Amino acid sequence: MVMPVLQKTQTIVRYQNYNGEVYYGIVEDDEILQLSSTFTEIVNNELKYDGVRVKYGNVKILEPVAPSKVVNFGWTYAEHAKETGGKANLKEPFLFLKPASSLIPNQGEIILPSSDLTSQVEMEGEVALVIGKRGKNIKEEEALDYVFGCTIFNDVTARDLTKADPQFTRGKGFDTFGPLGPCIVKGIDPTNLRIVTTLNGKVVQEGNTNQMSLSIPFLISWISQVMTLEPGDVLATGSPSGSCPMRSGDFVSVEVENIGRLCNYVK
Repeated sequence: MVMPVLQKTQTIVRYQNYNGEVYYGIVEDDEILQLSSTFTEIVNNELKYDGVRVKYGNVKILEPVAPSKVVNFGWTYAEHAKETGGKANLKEPFLFLKPASSLIPNQGEIILPSSDLTSQVEMEGEVALVIGKRGKNIKEEEALDYVFGCTIFNDVTARDLTKADPQFTRGKGFDTFGPLGPCIVKGIDPTNLRIVTTLNGKVVQEGNTNQMSLSIPFLISWISQVMTLEPGDVLATGSPSGSCPMRSGDFVSVEVENIGRLCNYVK
């Protein structure tokens, strides 16, 4: 079947239907145009529409991609660096990785570790980039060509552990500490996106990627000098100020303009 003509901006989701089958699809109003394409085929614009339309609310929305790695840039907003005991570096970012086991989708539950492990778990709403092609030693002026699209990330953090440990792996790496989604939006500029994080309906974080101390093209180029970027890799670009503790029963939402809302309950 011929794929419908799509606009330059596309909203892509990965979902599971009532039969337990996993597909990618293009969001069109309140429906999803089901694709038989793999992620690689979608990146290469090989959109194979199989003729099925499903209601958005009738399927389980999954993490929009299954990355080989989740790269996190820390302290890229000066005020957030200050509030968490760091300092924005104008030459290079603070770097850490999150395991794939930390990822959960929109509406997934953030599970708090037992109190004997951590007593201060906080949210950090961020814009995340999904890489579209393999890249090494990428030039800064070509960096955005390697971005397939943008999504939303919540860098859940055990703040007491990141302050106590010499590196961030433990405090950032618990299961469910990486809400991601709900979709990938292709065709938007990641360098000027407003981010608003709410906790139980109250705004706690508000910022824009144009306030970052290091530019997104620089971050892509910089990390590609360290490690090869692969299609599907997720780069979380850092969080504005306002991170605060979450408790069991809380509801946290990260909204990024032109992308949507990533919503999760805390358990």
